[in-house]
Amino acid sequence: MDTAVAIPAVSTAVIRAPGLRKNGKQWHEPKSAFRPKAGQTSYAKRAAKEKGVAVVKAKEKEMKAEKESDRQRKIQAIKDKRAAKEERERYEKMAEKMHRKRVERLKRREKRNKLLKS
Repeated sequence: MDTAVAIPAVSTAVIRAPGLRKNGKQWHEPKSAFRPKAGQTSYAKRAAKEKGVAVVKAKEKEMKAEKESDRQRKIQAIKDKRAAKEERERYEKMAEKMHRKRVERLKRREKRNKLLKS
């Protein structure tokens, strides 16, 4: 039985369905070539962005300065109030020991000296 039946030649290349991976890990995302996008923005765009950032920073700086000045004003008010209270208590203590007229005289003298110093 020598029948010459031609067997079609099968190529050794494996035919894959489109979208299937060669290594068989179909559950992984298909990867693409690494092509960095950095440094591809135009100078005009970069300059505009930097200008916007500078405006925002200036506004933030102004707001911080305003907040700090409010804080310093409050601190100064508290210090002034404490100093006035101490002075008032000191004069009351002096008034217990001395005559009222003498305490008033000392107050006026200290006020004059304070004005001369400043």
